Amino acid sequence: MPKRVVPEERRRRRRPTRSGRVLSETLIVKTALRLLREHGSTGLTARRLGLALDCDPSTLYRYFRGMDELTLAIGDALIGQALHGWRPTGQWRADLRAVGLRIHAAYVSHPQAAVLTASRVSGRANELAADEAVLDVLRTAGFPLPETVRVYHAFIDTTLAFAALDAASLALPDAALRADEEMWRSTYARLPAATHPRIAEAAPLLAARMVTSAYPTALDMLLESAGNSLAGS
Repeated sequence: MPKRVVPEERRRRRRPTRSGRVLSETLIVKTALRLLREHGSTGLTARRLGLALDCDPSTLYRYFRGMDELTLAIGDALIGQALHGWRPTGQWRADLRAVGLRIHAAYVSHPQAAVLTASRVSGRANELAADEAVLDVLRTAGFPLPETVRVYHAFIDTTLAFAALDAASLALPDAALRADEEMWRSTYARLPAATHPRIAEAAPLLAARMVTSAYPTALDMLLESAGNSLAGS
């Protein structure tokens, strides 16, 4: 049977840590993000989180029903970070581009957390706010409802897919990440034109581009396609 989650106000009054700090969902999530950054996904356990917060691990279950619910809260916090300070301008393409780049940046700034959360659906407040904002931008721009849902689906999944891909690279050990990047300058750059003519001619450009994220390019292509659809509707 799931553990009962105590309302926030009651937790604030009744559950300070042994050192006197007052626990909150925000503090727990921030501490979890730090542990993920320092120790990776395997380092995020109730025991280690309890030690970091100076509380008994069982106390955490007054705030979250389990580590999976905490994982969803971490993902929602990243989306909240992305939305902080964003305001729509009425220019739908610029607005969606800004939201997409913000979400992508928030995830890759916490790569270990992004690997855990980018594929999840939390239904929490920040996620709902982001979805509402994207849908509103599209509807206000004049997209018909079926096209709005189609573009929204492509936009969200493209953004999160690239966030997960780029975060997974950044979460690699430094030596592995450097080896992957060097491959474009070593193996690919040395392939002879006689056997791999297209790779050989593109090798210098590949070496420069393939170590960066393709997300901005993919996002611009998606928005251009959406714009063509809107113009033809």
